[in-house]
Amino acid sequence: MILRLDRLQTELPPPSDPDPNGASAVQELMGGRFGEMSTLMNYTFQSFNFRNRQGARPFFDLIANIAAEEYGHIELVAATINTMLTGASDSPNGDGLDQNLKDAKDVRNHLHFLAGGQSALPVDSHGRPWNGDYVTATGDLVEDLTFNFFLETGARNNKLKVYEMTDHPAARALTGYLLCRGGVHQVAYARAIEKLTGADLTKMFPAPRIPTEKIPECQPHIQRGEHKRLYRFSPDDYREIVAVFNGPHPETGEELEVVDEIPEGAPWNDLPSQPAVFAPDYAPEEIAEIATRLRADAGLSKEPTGVVANGG
Repeated sequence: MILRLDRLQTELPPPSDPDPNGASAVQELMGGRFGEMSTLMNYTFQSFNFRNRQGARPFFDLIANIAAEEYGHIELVAATINTMLTGASDSPNGDGLDQNLKDAKDVRNHLHFLAGGQSALPVDSHGRPWNGDYVTATGDLVEDLTFNFFLETGARNNKLKVYEMTDHPAARALTGYLLCRGGVHQVAYARAIEKLTGADLTKMFPAPRIPTEKIPECQPHIQRGEHKRLYRFSPDDYREIVAVFNGPHPETGEELEVVDEIPEGAPWNDLPSQPAVFAPDYAPEEIAEIATRLRADAGLSKEPTGVVANGG
């Protein structure tokens, strides 16, 4: 059972200059082999299929809890792609269709415009759909934990490359946060393997060999301690994480900690309509009028909550 909150795990900047080709690169962090869909589905299926949970509860709690955080990472990647695509098409002039997407033909990933409403898709940087073959859930705890460690290592590798590929503010904010939080998951799985087998994978840190602290967009998160904290994404469950996630951080020497509260997060930017791709409609003002009337009929406030308005 998932409790969903209408907030992002961290703040993203509002739309600026669009970067549709950069958004294509960020898609690798969504639907690529080492993307956030893969981390989510690997840990989710491992937690679904976990046998003898009570006998190995600390390890089950760790995997299941990290899976919940990965759902929020998918939200962040999608929000980043959508931010980078905002403004990448011309608005209709009111006289009917008039080549409002004429520039989209030169964009790397046409599917963003043809199938995605100028928004994120469950695909990689080439537009290839995410594949269930990316999931490893063997049932063998040591094998699955080892796979998870190297999955997080591959994910960090790709985040570093995407960071270098685009300097769009939203992409840099995303990668700065995910590099910090993905590093926590690397540490978590390394600690789990060490406690289960004695093998010390922390000697491999940082992997790849680029210290997280050298990345400017990671610094605010490091200063808040996000690099050493594992949040518990549940009001009451997954309390045995503390039996696994403890000891010194392999890079900084600081003590690892489990935090009972979920991250404070940040509100979404309310991205403007993109009428050229009919998102949410060719005439979005009509939907807005209907929504306003429905709110009034239901006795709700005029403005919805949970988002930051942005005129784009």
